[in-house]
Amino acid sequence: MTQFKYIILGSLLLTACAHAPINQAGNQAGNQAAQAEAADQVEPPEQQVEVPKSLPNVELSKEILYEFLLSEIASQRGNDILAVQGSSDLAKKTHDPRLAMRAAHLALQSGQIDKAIEALKIWRGADPSSIVARRMLSSVLLRSGNLDEASEELANLLKADESHSAQTFVQVYQMLAAYPDKAAALKMLRGLAQLYPRVAEAHWGVAQLAQASGDGELAFSEVRQARKLRPEWDAAVSLEAQLFQKKSPQQGLDVLHSYLASYPDAHEIRLQYARALLDQKQYKQARDEFQRMADDNPDNPEMAYAIALISLQMNDLQNAEIQLKQALSKGKKEQATVQYYLGQLSEAKKNEEEAIAFYREVKGGEYQVPAQIRLAYLLSKHGQLAEARHLLHQVRPTNDLPRAQLAMVEAQLLREANQFDEAYKILDQALAKQPDQVDLLYETAMMADKIGKPDVFEQLMRKLIKIKPDHAQAYNALGYGMLERNVRIPEAVQLVGKALQLAPDDVSIMDSVGWGYYLSGKLDESIKMLRRAFAGNANPEIAAHLGEVLWVRGDKEEAKKIWQDSLKENSGNEQLQAVIKKFDP
Repeated sequence: MTQFKYIILGSLLLTACAHAPINQAGNQAGNQAAQAEAADQVEPPEQQVEVPKSLPNVELSKEILYEFLLSEIASQRGNDILAVQGSSDLAKKTHDPRLAMRAAHLALQSGQIDKAIEALKIWRGADPSSIVARRMLSSVLLRSGNLDEASEELANLLKADESHSAQTFVQVYQMLAAYPDKAAALKMLRGLAQLYPRVAEAHWGVAQLAQASGDGELAFSEVRQARKLRPEWDAAVSLEAQLFQKKSPQQGLDVLHSYLASYPDAHEIRLQYARALLDQKQYKQARDEFQRMADDNPDNPEMAYAIALISLQMNDLQNAEIQLKQALSKGKKEQATVQYYLGQLSEAKKNEEEAIAFYREVKGGEYQVPAQIRLAYLLSKHGQLAEARHLLHQVRPTNDLPRAQLAMVEAQLLREANQFDEAYKILDQALAKQPDQVDLLYETAMMADKIGKPDVFEQLMRKLIKIKPDHAQAYNALGYGMLERNVRIPEAVQLVGKALQLAPDDVSIMDSVGWGYYLSGKLDESIKMLRRAFAGNANPEIAAHLGEVLWVRGDKEEAKKIWQDSLKENSGNEQLQAVIKKFDP
C-alpha cells in the first residue's frame, strides 16, 4: 500500500513540475515544459528553459503537499478560482521560483492578470537572475496597461540581458502596437530606445509607433537611423518605402529598387516592389518583377497567376492566357478563380463557347456566383433563356445582396428577351422579400414604368429617395418620368435639378435638366445644358433632344446635321428615328 501511494504521488508531482523536495535543485522535465509554456514565447529560444540558480530551503511538509495537490486537481477539473488561489498562496509561503512560475501560468491561463503580476513578482524576487521572469512580467504589465511599471521592468531587463536587446525591442514594439493610446506607447518606447542608440531595432520600433501616431517626421528620422545601423536589414527598408507610399510613391519605389540592386535575392522586398509598381499602375515594370520571381520559383502557381492578371490589365490577352493555364497546370489552390478569369479572357477574345465551358468549371470559391451569372448571360444570348433562368435558380446565395443581384440579372435577361411583364414579376417578388433593398427598388420602379405602371413607379422611387436621400439617379428617374409624361413639369424640373446637384458631371442628368428647360419654354438654357451633355457623351438620345430644341428655336440645319451624324452610328435607335420622322420626314 505504501509503495502504491508513492507511485501515485510521484506521478502527480512529475506532471505538476514538483516531483522533488522544494529545496532540491534539478532540471526537471515537467518544470521545463510548464516554464516554456508560461513564458509565452517572449524570450530568445536559447533562454526558454531556465534552471533557478538558488532555491529556498523550505521543507516539503504535508500542508504544502496538500495545498499543491489541491491546486493541481482544481486546475484539472476546471476550478480556476481555487487553482489560482491555492497556487498563489503557495508561491507566497515558499518563495519558490518554480511554484511562482506555476502560479503565474495558472493565473494567466484563467485571465486573472492581477494574480499573475503578483506571482511573477514573487518569481522575479526569488530568482533575480531569471530573464524569463522579467520578460513575462514586463509583457503582462504592458498588456494590463501599466506602462510606467512596465517601462521600469523593461529597462532592468534590457540592462540585465543586453546581448538580446535587439530581440527585446522587437518584442516590445509588437506588444505596444496593439496599445490603444499610441502617443503613450510611443513615449514609453522612445524613453527606452534613447538608452540604446546603437540598436537598429530600437529605432525601427520607434519609427513604427511614430507612424501609427501620425508623426511622419519622427518615423522617417528613426527608420533612417535604423538603416544606417543595419543597411542590410530588409524590415527597415520595407518600412521606409511604406512611409513614402502616401506622400511620394516614386521615392518609395526608388528605395526598394536601390536595395534590390545590392541585395537581388531579397524575395520579400522584391514582392513589395512589384506590388508597389502595380499600385502606381506601372504594369509593365510590375509584370517584369513578378516574372523574375516566377523564374526563380518555377513551381509557384501564384506568380503565374499574378502575371496573368497584370497581363489582362495591359490587354495582353495572349500572355494572360498562357499564364492562367500555367497557374492551372501547376495546381493553384483556387483553381475555380483561374477558371473564372479564363472565362473572362475568352469573352474578351469573343470566344463565347469557350467562355461557357470555363464558367461551367467554376465550382465553389468567391467567383462561383459571378461565373454563374456570366454563364447565364451567355446562355441567354445564345437563345437558351430557359436554361439560363434554371441555372440562376440553382445558385445558393450567401447573403441578401447576391439574392437581389440574381433577381436583377434574371429580370435583365427577360427584359432583353422583351418579356417585360415577367421581368417585373421577378423583381416584384424579390422586392417583397427585401422591401428596402436600394438597387431592387430602383430596378423594380424602372420596370414598372416600362410596363405602364406610373403610379407604382412613382411610389417606389419616392420610397427609395426616402431611404437614400442622396440617390441622384432616383431623383433623375422620377423627374424625367414626369417630363416624359408631360405632367407636373415644375416639380419634375426641381427633381432633376436636385439630381444634378448630387451628380454635377452626369451627362444623363444634364440631358434631363436640359429637356426640363425645353418643356418649360427656356430654349436658350435648354440648348446650353444639352450641348454640355452632348459634349460629354454624344449618345443618340441626347442627340435627339438637342436636335429637337435647335429645330424649334430655328436652327434647323444644325439640328439635321446632329441627327444625321448620330444616325450613321446608331441607325437602329428608335428615339432618334422618331424625332427625325416628326420634324424632317
